[in-house]
Amino acid sequence: MKKFYRPLVLALLVGFSVSCSTEDVEPNQSPSVTGTEDATATKDSHLTMGNPSSAGTSYSNYLVSKSQYVMSYNSYRGTPNWVSWHLSSAWVGSTPRQDDFRADTSLPAAFYKVTSSDYTGSGFDRGHNCPSADRTLTVTDNSATFLMSNMIPQAGPNNQQTWAGLENYCRTLINAGNELYIIMGSYGVGGTGSAGYKETIAGGKVTVPNRIWKVIVVLPNGTGDAARVTTSTRVIAVNTPNTTSISSTWGSYRTTVDAIEAATGYNILSNVSSTVQATIESRVDSGPTQ
Repeated sequence: MKKFYRPLVLALLVGFSVSCSTEDVEPNQSPSVTGTEDATATKDSHLTMGNPSSAGTSYSNYLVSKSQYVMSYNSYRGTPNWVSWHLSSAWVGSTPRQDDFRADTSLPAAFYKVTSSDYTGSGFDRGHNCPSADRTLTVTDNSATFLMSNMIPQAGPNNQQTWAGLENYCRTLINAGNELYIIMGSYGVGGTGSAGYKETIAGGKVTVPNRIWKVIVVLPNGTGDAARVTTSTRVIAVNTPNTTSISSTWGSYRTTVDAIEAATGYNILSNVSSTVQATIESRVDSGPTQ
């Protein structure tokens, strides 16, 4: 009897293993494992990587949260200190550029509301922080990027060539199945536009920044994003002068996150493990630029 049952049991076990679907969870793997490269692109929190300046209610570091991006706004400068946004293919569609530059009336009553005409004749572009082309899924999303609270006085070649090139490159990354966390900011006083060097415009209400920076965290589409940042994660940090005399090649302005933090006093990737930060923030990106 024992000789009869043993082969029968073995046959049943083999048959069961063959019938299991290849989509079943592999041994020792949780059904909720995140970070798969073929994951569907989603819209995620703009502050997943952290609040760089611990923005809150201070008039010089005022937290503004919109569906399309989050910023620290400085009412004394008339510009954001930084703007943070998530970018994946889930944010991109076929909505045309709205070009409806306008004051941000959602800011506190005590704040001066910068208008589009404040930049007229200044020699500087109304330079987006969160770009129009990063928000093309709906008219509402695209229109939100034209609020003047999202703008800085930016030298034309800096805006239209150097930064435009970097923005276009970011969108090639999401088309390749990645999602990005982008933090852009500016600091210092004084830049050179088409009408020469200026420290302020709009009768002193808007400060012209001296430097413009951006930090980009690149991850394959997935979830649990801050926890997925490792020492091998690509992080691109760029810092440019705000001038007309600038190279159109953004890659030549790559730097470290540490250097930007030293210049601004921010903790840009504060939600990432401190041990991981120590590695990725001290490294200059050497990846492709197009």
